[in-house]
Amino acid sequence: MRVLLPFLKLFRRQWLMMATGLLLSLTTLMAGIGLLSLSGWFLSATAVAGLSVATAQAFNYFTPAGGVRFLSIARTASRYGERLATHEATFKLLTELRSWTWQRLLPLTPADMKGVRHGDLLNRLVADIDTLDHLYLRLLTPMAASLLMIGALYLFLGWIDADLAIALCSALLVVWLVLPVLFYYLGRQPGKQMVESKRQYRVLLLEYIDGSAELTLFAALSRYRQRLDNAEQAIFTSQSMMNKVTALSQALLVLCHGAAVVMMLYLAAFGVGQHTPPGPMLAMVVFMTLATIEMLMPITAAFQHLSACVQAAQRVSAVVDKTSQIQFDASATHVVKRGEIAIKEINFGYQANKSVLKGLSLSIKAGEKVALLGQTGCGKSSTVSLLTREWQAQQGQIQLDGRDIEQYSEAALRDAMTVVSQRIYLFAGTLRDNLTLAQFDTGIRPDMKRKARIEARKANDAKLIAVLEKVGLSNLLQGEQPLDNWIGEGGRQLSGGEARRIGVARALLRDTPILLLDEPTEGLDKRTEREILSTLFEFAKDKTVLMICHRLTALAQMDRVCLMEQGHIVDQGTHQQLLDNNAYYAGLHQRLAK
Repeated sequence: MRVLLPFLKLFRRQWLMMATGLLLSLTTLMAGIGLLSLSGWFLSATAVAGLSVATAQAFNYFTPAGGVRFLSIARTASRYGERLATHEATFKLLTELRSWTWQRLLPLTPADMKGVRHGDLLNRLVADIDTLDHLYLRLLTPMAASLLMIGALYLFLGWIDADLAIALCSALLVVWLVLPVLFYYLGRQPGKQMVESKRQYRVLLLEYIDGSAELTLFAALSRYRQRLDNAEQAIFTSQSMMNKVTALSQALLVLCHGAAVVMMLYLAAFGVGQHTPPGPMLAMVVFMTLATIEMLMPITAAFQHLSACVQAAQRVSAVVDKTSQIQFDASATHVVKRGEIAIKEINFGYQANKSVLKGLSLSIKAGEKVALLGQTGCGKSSTVSLLTREWQAQQGQIQLDGRDIEQYSEAALRDAMTVVSQRIYLFAGTLRDNLTLAQFDTGIRPDMKRKARIEARKANDAKLIAVLEKVGLSNLLQGEQPLDNWIGEGGRQLSGGEARRIGVARALLRDTPILLLDEPTEGLDKRTEREILSTLFEFAKDKTVLMICHRLTALAQMDRVCLMEQGHIVDQGTHQQLLDNNAYYAGLHQRLAK
């Protein structure tokens, strides 16, 4: 249960809306129980009054009839308000949970997330956090409202007959205490199985969708589909088990409630307070007991969700409680201005017994353009990962502008580098959304007046349009508001070349002293590759550039080309020097450069 405490602490930020939802839930219960109790008394009293003309004429029909109408309207209004308040609180809590989880994930690097599958991580961020909303909506609120209602019933009925109040509220309190705990233990295992089976199914489904082309190519589609079917059947099995527990809980609740009704009917038959025989008061007490089913129904189901909430909290906590292996000096004030890079005797491996970089040393002057060329697996991308501090080298030193990279804050390091990687990540949004995330400053301030904000937005839009035209994406600028064009989830409405060009456009929007290019033209034809590299080199003519590549396009424009093999540099020089002096490079150029 302790695993839920960090999440419960987050709930305090929404205490007002949560309290409003609880108050409206309690009001709804009071109105519902009061409505049925008053209706029972009114019908019985009307029947008794109708036994003679004198009592019929003396009986006040209007006040209880008005009370019934008032309570029915109050119940409807409070129920509506309760739904609004509790769901609004739930949505805000989900926002808090997701924001809090994301803030805890941001400092983590690939080294910290090693071993966590992408589908599993997505499941924790979405499904597990969605499960945690049951904690407020289906557990805390109904349990608290039921307990408060038992207290309110005791006060009201105790004012009429203390013995009946003790009997009724004691029975309700026993049900409130015993049944939830009982069905928590009965539903714990099915609840865990349901969460786990859904997790496995989502992970397999995501991998099935992402890898459908490869699965088809290697004739493994049917086998993987069978795994999906088995995972789906596991969900059905766990749901069936949970449904049986739910059915048992509802049956036992109805049995306990029926026993309470019979008990109150028996006790109230001897008299209700000063009313002996009880007359209409008997009907009021019995109908009041009947109406308590409304507040008891949610509490047995509430604790069935507790096991799922606990497991979801454990899975989310397992990720967010991680401490990053790579620590930044938040108090550091140094900034990278020139862009000079020095890599000294770096030894690095993703596994302790397997080195990727072996004594790598590389010095890049400010404004110099250097290319790392080598076969896949020689350590080129690992070098970039060390520069961006996604990973930490086991030995060696990396310096920027003559200062150890560990002496820079994370913000200073991010502001010093622009990375164009092999894979361009595009988000479900507009062109503007996918470009402005790369900007340091859009010129738009929250405190701006409306007219100034509009002018600033126009100026920034003009800048974005100019960048898109520069990278050859004028064809995307269609319509009156071209930057509002939707590009789809992952940029599905764009071609591979267009997605690459958006990545280049992002780089052009960031004015940083260092530009890291990790095979930015992978998978493109040579013409598109030359256009993109030409645009990047023109933009970076005064910047330090480190380009990772395994093809020879545009290497003649580099100040230096470094050949890498098995984690270290075996030769380096200008493009022409390597052609003249390195047979391997000359042969590679003869095969690939044409």
